[in-house]
Amino acid sequence: MKKVMMLDGHSLIHRAFYGMPDFTNAEGIHTGAVYGFLSILFMLLEQQKPDALIVAFDVHAPTFRHDMYTEYKGNRKPMPPELREQIPLMKEVLGAMDVTIVEKEGIEADDVLGSLAVQMAAEGNEVVIVSGDRDLLQLADEHVTICIPKTKKGTTVYEIYHPQEVKDLYKVTPKEFIDVKALMGDASDNIPGIPGVGEKTASNLIEQFGSIEEAYAHIDEVKPPRAQKALREHYDLAKLSKVLATIKTDADLGEAEKLVDEALLPADQDASSGDPAAVLYTDETEKMFRRLNFRKYLQRFEGLKKAGLNAGEEPAEDAGKRLNVVSTDDISEAEKLLAGADLPVGMALVRKSADNPLMEMLGRSVTAVACVCGQTAVLAELDSSGKAAEEIAGMVTRFTENGRTVSVIHLKEFMKEVELSDSPLLYDPAIAAYLLNPLQSSYDTEDLAALRPDDVLAAQSEEEKDKAVFEAETASLLVPVLEERLKETGMNGLMHDIEMPLVFTLDRMEKTGVVVERDELKVYADKLRASIEELQTGIYEAAGETFNINSPKQLGDILFDKMGMPHGKKTKTGYSTSAKVLDTLAEDYPFVRDILEYRQLTKLLSTYAEGLARFIEPDGRIHGTFNQTVTATGRISSTEPNLQNIPIRFELGRMIRKAFVPKKGCIFIDADYSQVELRILAHLSGDQKLIEAYRQAQDIHRTTASQVFNVPFDEVTEAQRRDAKAVNFGIVYGISSFGLSQGLSISRQQAKEYIDHYFETFPGIKKFLDDTVEFAKKSGYVTTMFGRRRPIPELTSGNYMQRQFGERVAMNSPIQGTAADIMKIAMIRVEKALNEAGLEAKVVLQVHDELLVEAPERESEEVCRIVKQEMENAASLSVMLGVDVGTGSDWYEAH
Repeated sequence: MKKVMMLDGHSLIHRAFYGMPDFTNAEGIHTGAVYGFLSILFMLLEQQKPDALIVAFDVHAPTFRHDMYTEYKGNRKPMPPELREQIPLMKEVLGAMDVTIVEKEGIEADDVLGSLAVQMAAEGNEVVIVSGDRDLLQLADEHVTICIPKTKKGTTVYEIYHPQEVKDLYKVTPKEFIDVKALMGDASDNIPGIPGVGEKTASNLIEQFGSIEEAYAHIDEVKPPRAQKALREHYDLAKLSKVLATIKTDADLGEAEKLVDEALLPADQDASSGDPAAVLYTDETEKMFRRLNFRKYLQRFEGLKKAGLNAGEEPAEDAGKRLNVVSTDDISEAEKLLAGADLPVGMALVRKSADNPLMEMLGRSVTAVACVCGQTAVLAELDSSGKAAEEIAGMVTRFTENGRTVSVIHLKEFMKEVELSDSPLLYDPAIAAYLLNPLQSSYDTEDLAALRPDDVLAAQSEEEKDKAVFEAETASLLVPVLEERLKETGMNGLMHDIEMPLVFTLDRMEKTGVVVERDELKVYADKLRASIEELQTGIYEAAGETFNINSPKQLGDILFDKMGMPHGKKTKTGYSTSAKVLDTLAEDYPFVRDILEYRQLTKLLSTYAEGLARFIEPDGRIHGTFNQTVTATGRISSTEPNLQNIPIRFELGRMIRKAFVPKKGCIFIDADYSQVELRILAHLSGDQKLIEAYRQAQDIHRTTASQVFNVPFDEVTEAQRRDAKAVNFGIVYGISSFGLSQGLSISRQQAKEYIDHYFETFPGIKKFLDDTVEFAKKSGYVTTMFGRRRPIPELTSGNYMQRQFGERVAMNSPIQGTAADIMKIAMIRVEKALNEAGLEAKVVLQVHDELLVEAPERESEEVCRIVKQEMENAASLSVMLGVDVGTGSDWYEAH
């Protein structure tokens, strides 16, 4: 006797799809449903420990039920495209794991499961069927168990049904459950049932009479009267419903016992790793998981990989040994070993051990460097002289000077240990992968390995040396793969002319850092605390009591119960006091405005006044990290600390900039693009009115107000200009009439009229936005002026709100992405021009559309000229790129 577990493939992947985030892999393929299905599968293997495994799928074709009743399943919504594309992918993954799949045209997965269950049970096997479809309860018997997943307190649990459990729940046997279903109908399958009979009445009738036929034979005894009347008038419908609800158990699917043998899982499944799911591990499984970026599942099988085991097989002698790994303590020897092949050289560092005091004392950051080219891997152990970085840098320089590409994953991190000069032959695969799929959550070696072209992977282990060899090999192998894909997508120039040169610019910015005065931060913190205390006192007085202002529950009680304010939407945990809710109330309630200001000031205190001090290093500077592979639009982001979010919208927020100062004898030069996104919109749309307004150097918001509100330019009021400004910038972000009405505190109708007038005034913009969305729907992405792609999977979502979001992204991404590209070009040009002029000035910060340069006072005039010139000429648009330049003794004054 064998235990056979059979899964309803469509049911479980559908459940997984709605229970998982919408993951995508490096190719932009949706993978969340597949990931969730595997999670369910692995859990079931652990719980059930079956001998054999079968997954049944529906075939996308009419079944015998459709022939009988054309409306069968006719009310079902189409499957979301992002789920539909994962069905064949799921089958591909199961195939890689050697899992038996059964499907047959003309019948459903339920019929496959029913037919196999009956035949397998008849031959003495125990059968467990897993499905979210309760129709399958009719199959429960002594040897067939039905397992139905259910979410309980956020966790998936499985309800187990034998005949007695079905009887306990529905008061009928599994076979009688078919008649219950026929009487009550099934909305999901569009089985009609009979009018007015629900689950309770249906169960009572079948408990009493045993079947629809017997109930009809004793029609005068049927109660209640409405059920009697319904059955009398719709008996034919009840019989049809019974046929539709009955799972077929005699479909010809071949010999059941032979199928069981084919579906057997490898024996001794716990011997190698203690993980029942390990029986599904094969070389093909690993390849699929790498392709899909399923790092968690790869790690799950890591013990199996280390043991060299392949689904229970003996370890292969050459497992993981494709590379010829040579160890040496001589960098020049390493160079010679790699000199033979005219291929990219991949490199990775072996970091010093954190718990090795000797390494710490020597000030060494690396102990070795792994270099891979072709089939040769060299692990160059470094001596204790502390010259590791110089030795490695020299080797890299000689490679690039001889025309060899050197590929390093996260090159900028590598350069924190090894000083390298700019070279077009230095390559970072992580940046290339980011360009190809900017929606990915990370671009670490494990993620990039999915793109490798080879089938045999280098040996991996927890040893830093082995990990470095694998990283270096991956870096080497990926260069031709990524270059080919960049050329196919038209982003090769973006990679080599913008992103790679920027790596060196950002590296120097990070190493230079910016001076931040602790004493000034303390002064600023004291001002904030005084303002916070004053606000707090006023809030308590207005509320008539003290309470925890930071507690959503206590604040909600004050606002909506005690003060009786509107918009009090109550949730399970209390009233919502989100920023959106409070912003709505702030217009009419000064008390709420004080709450919002209190929140703002407390965040300033914790995040900046107190938070920034933690990042000041012994040299008095903050050396933040600038990231190229985080935002989907191409914008640079920053961490440790996040300087992109330094507040500028209100005076007290801007004052934090007083703490940022140049070094002695220097000043700050601040250069900020003026309305760069609107200027890009003018160029991309080709709208003549907007272009002309910029060419005449008019106040663009006043011009917009004049034309949209139909008033002379000189008579535009400040309120009209303010509204026009909101519309101008709102259009760039695909704002809706609802969003504009909220922002301007006007009616949706009035906001709609503003937007309609705007598009009538600037028809070129309307056409550009419409065409961009249409292109995005057809192609799945939009591009910037420089060819940067931004995939928009939301446009194919089955969710209306997601599709609307996708349209807004489609409108904005070409504009915001082009602005990001222009800023990157400007940074590269400014730095290059300053160096070529022999100046000491250095770029120290980049925030949104703004560059901050630290320059000796004697260089001030020339640096201002260079920065303005290079930023204005970073791109050729149909309108001038405006740049505002200021100088000062701190960042606040310079801006």
